[in-house]
Amino acid sequence: MKPRVTYQQLKFPSQELRPAGRTPQDFHCLLVLAVLGTMLVAALLIHTFLLPFRGSVQGEDVMAASYLDDPCRDPCRFVLVESIPEGLVYEENSTTNPSTFQAWANLIAEARSTVDIAAFYWTLQNKDTRTHDPSASQGEEILAELLKLPQRGITPRIAVNPPSSRLPSTDLLALEESGAQIRKVDLPRLTSGVLHTKFWIVDQMHIYLGSANMDWRALTQVKELGVAIYNCSCLAQDLGKLFEVYWALGLPNATLPSPWPANFSTPYNKETPLALQLNGTDAGVYLSSSPPALCPTGRTRDLEAVLSVIDGAQEFVYVAVMSYLPTMEFSHPRRFWPVIDDHLRKVAYERRVRVRLLVACWKHTKAAVFPFLRSLAAMQDHRTGYSIEVRLFVVPANETQAQIPYARVNHNKYMVSDQVAYIGTSNWSGDYFLHTAGSALVVNQSQVEDSNQPTVRDQLEAVFERDWNSRYSRELSLLGQPEDLCGGH
Repeated sequence: MKPRVTYQQLKFPSQELRPAGRTPQDFHCLLVLAVLGTMLVAALLIHTFLLPFRGSVQGEDVMAASYLDDPCRDPCRFVLVESIPEGLVYEENSTTNPSTFQAWANLIAEARSTVDIAAFYWTLQNKDTRTHDPSASQGEEILAELLKLPQRGITPRIAVNPPSSRLPSTDLLALEESGAQIRKVDLPRLTSGVLHTKFWIVDQMHIYLGSANMDWRALTQVKELGVAIYNCSCLAQDLGKLFEVYWALGLPNATLPSPWPANFSTPYNKETPLALQLNGTDAGVYLSSSPPALCPTGRTRDLEAVLSVIDGAQEFVYVAVMSYLPTMEFSHPRRFWPVIDDHLRKVAYERRVRVRLLVACWKHTKAAVFPFLRSLAAMQDHRTGYSIEVRLFVVPANETQAQIPYARVNHNKYMVSDQVAYIGTSNWSGDYFLHTAGSALVVNQSQVEDSNQPTVRDQLEAVFERDWNSRYSRELSLLGQPEDLCGGH
């Protein structure tokens, strides 16, 4: 629990209760000493236990709350992981990270007792996508290893969106036959959204969270970014509470509780992040969730996390996301939803924060995206000092790759500022934050100085800079009709 110092009203003792020989002046001195002692104890508690987790809005502290008094003692190991599509080649000496495939394979190999996976859908085999591409082998290998888990005494639990004709259930049937427990979470009925989140929890010790779906294309044909964290029970158990939310809602005829029972609540959020060490470096960390109906007591809503990172930036905010629309993308009738858009413009205007937005451009990019992106890019102005830049990221495709359905796209969903790293699972339009189940990891190491290890924020900024300056990044203003070039051929 967060340490609290309670100041009780002190009353001067009445004449009847004074011990013999004591004057009112004596008791006045004792009272002053008592108050000073209480203040000293409070100061020691604050100095000892409350390590500041700071951001800044117009020079004011935000997140003025503190780490909890019981920091995580686990030797948490953080690894940023990526999927780089076949054929996408960076310049020599560019930033590289371990693969999503390797992270998933490591998690399966590490498993001793439990494997919990929350996922949008499952298409890990060629036959799921009616393809015959050799690059599906990595996904098929992951599925084969998951199917072996019950033979090792491990019963996987899988929370998934209800399958549809476009998202088949072949993998899920095989997993169920092998002994896995599967619950289909009917969020279309419960929240008018879908279960879009993507994370793993192994042995309540190790986790993966990121943009990659349980899809062979997410390993070899789609550009993805996520994080694997090992030996970190405190964080894994908190993510486990999010999984239990999905698991509870996967029961037949489940309803949304209001409020959620206390066992789903968390003490870790943007006001009181979890104090731990990542790769030996101090950090304040919390997990956010969407939609609001799936946020038990204490859980920061994902939209609040996004806005907090933007508002807390002092120098820059860099965003890499597949889809950016300041609308309710799937609502009818159409609804404008400029919440995030307004905050980006506000920090650029009021505090001259440098904003960069790297948005995916592929054959499924909606035409409605471009007017909004051009509107943001119009704020790039040297005379006033406003700086909002927008670029499109195009994953190239040869003739064979172009035939793979729903592939060849930058599927990233992250943000990095000069203060904080944010790694999420949601695209940036209103539906994802208000109706659809998503999750994100938020890491603040802004108080770290002269670390021998690059911080999470450092690593994420390096990935963004690599992509922003790569040959696959295109200036929005130079494209003319970007809709015609998003196929990436």
